[in-house]
Amino acid sequence: MAANWAPDSWTTAEARQLPDYPDAAALTRATDTLGTFPPLVFAGEARNLTAELAKVAEGEAFLLQGGDCAESFAEHSANNIRDTFRVILQMAVVLTYASKLPVVKLGRMAGQFAKPRSAPNETIDGVELPSYRGDNVNDIAFTAESRIPDPQRMIRAYSQSAATLNLLRAFAQGGYANLHQVHRWTHDFMGRSPWSKKYAETADRIGEALEFMAACGIDPETVPQLAQTHFYTSHEALLLPFEQALTRQDSLTGDWYDTSAHFLWIGDRTRFEGSAHVEFLRGIGNPIGVKCGPSLDPDALLRMLDTLNPGRIPGRMTLITRYGFDKIESALPRLVRAVTREGHPVVWSCDPMHGNTVKAVTGYKTRPFDRILAEVRGFFAVHRAEGTHAGGIHAEMTGQNVTECTGGAIDVTEQSLADRYHTHCDPRLNAGQSLELAFLLAEMLNAEMAERKKVAA
Repeated sequence: MAANWAPDSWTTAEARQLPDYPDAAALTRATDTLGTFPPLVFAGEARNLTAELAKVAEGEAFLLQGGDCAESFAEHSANNIRDTFRVILQMAVVLTYASKLPVVKLGRMAGQFAKPRSAPNETIDGVELPSYRGDNVNDIAFTAESRIPDPQRMIRAYSQSAATLNLLRAFAQGGYANLHQVHRWTHDFMGRSPWSKKYAETADRIGEALEFMAACGIDPETVPQLAQTHFYTSHEALLLPFEQALTRQDSLTGDWYDTSAHFLWIGDRTRFEGSAHVEFLRGIGNPIGVKCGPSLDPDALLRMLDTLNPGRIPGRMTLITRYGFDKIESALPRLVRAVTREGHPVVWSCDPMHGNTVKAVTGYKTRPFDRILAEVRGFFAVHRAEGTHAGGIHAEMTGQNVTECTGGAIDVTEQSLADRYHTHCDPRLNAGQSLELAFLLAEMLNAEMAERKKVAA
């Protein structure tokens, strides 16, 4: 257990990006209520994820983390959960088939509500109001009443997260993830995508392999891994009163775990030295991530790793890089060399979304698909040059047929962004673009594996 730490010790440190609740008593009532609720996830599940991420850190697996930019109360439905889950399954199958590596599946789901903002207020048509900070804080509607932080929203966020987790567990363990279903995971609207055709070809080959295995007596009844999968949840640990209320002491080990998700991360705006968010995460047993952007100095990162993972536990730390396509190859090597030199066991994961946001001529925020791919290529190039493992991808994506990121095989233009622009915050890859990214990732990962075998020989 972390020294001199308690679930509320973050309150003595500097906290940024937290809402200013006007009714302190209402906040206390809400967090006290949350404190009586059952955990959303369990300590043993978090430990299992740490073990799987340790394999990623050792170059023996790959991390696929994806899901909504910001979940919303209004769009919560079984269909939306299912559609995102099955695209992640498709991506994982493509990556596993190409690289022959197991893929750790981690959703930005069942808790990704709170969002950091660049300014505390926003102005529209001369009217200034508090910024929208996610559905568990306030409402996206631009009215004075809607933008007041309401602690009761945390109760609703818990309920929605519990319902989402219940369905995800059913999908993962109840047969939907059966490899014999690979053809059925394709969305109807992706029929005209060339990547959908390529996926069908991959699914055919997997089907042939399964038929051969069945003839040898290997089927889902004898090997449960063919019919089910492990699926974990994650979100940014931003709203600390919510996270503290769901922190529990494990009865088996005595360690503290944040039971709101299996994996939590610290964002680019809250990872400064002396941060309340860093103080909170250093004491929980969950695997955790840190967003690493252009402003992060290598020495500061090493100090943070010493704080968050003093025992250097493999699988505990994931470093999620977010530079932008034009900066990653010049900036990332300094971090990789420093971490490698000091011997910290980390998972290196690429967030190619946040550094590539632009404003279209139509006024919409978007992310050009070619820039996203360029950052991923740069990420792999750096790790290839440094002899380290390009271990994961962190993408904001959805299973819906949205038009939020431009480009891709089914070309989304700036003029077509308005057709189906549904995000509550930042633009997401749609199902077709996500699958296209998976195939291009598979090529790069396959090349890394081939180079590794060549060096070993």
